[in-house]
Amino acid sequence: ARCRHLRRADGDGVPDVDDLCPKTPGVQELRGCPSLKPEEKEALKNAFDNLLFETGSDVIVETSYPSLNALARIMINNPATKLHLEGHTDDVGEDQANLLLSRKRAASTELYLENKGVQHSRITSDGYGESKPKLPNLSDGNRKINRRVEMILAYE
Repeated sequence: ARCRHLRRADGDGVPDVDDLCPKTPGVQELRGCPSLKPEEKEALKNAFDNLLFETGSDVIVETSYPSLNALARIMINNPATKLHLEGHTDDVGEDQANLLLSRKRAASTELYLENKGVQHSRITSDGYGESKPKLPNLSDGNRKINRRVEMILAYE
C-alpha cells in the first residue's frame, strides 16, 4: 500500500497532502489545481491588486467593490471553484493585534463575496498577521505591499 501522504487521488502527480485541488487534475505550479482561464486570472489579479482597507480597519474601501464584484461573478458562474483568502499585515503595531486584523480583513472579504451570492461553503479564510511578508518591512512602499489579502482560486 502507498503511504497516505504520497497518495495522488486525481493522478496529477501532486501528493494529496500538498494538493489544493485533490479531486481535480492540475499542475505542479498551481499546487495541483488546473490552470485558470484568462478571464479568471484577470478577475483574480484585479481583485487582489485593487483590494484596499481603511487604515487599521477591516472595512473594505469602496473603490475595491467593482473588482470584488467581478470575482464574485466568476465564482458564481463557475460552481466548481473555491476560494481561499489569506490576510497579511505589515510589522507596525503589536503582533497579536496584527494577527487579529489580518484575520478580520480576510473574513471581511469573505463576507463581502458571500453577500454578492457566493456560497459560504466555497470560501475559506485565515490570517497570518506580519509573519509572511512579501518584502522586508524597511519602507512605506514595502509595508503597503505587505498589507494584503492573497486570493487562491481552486477547483474541487
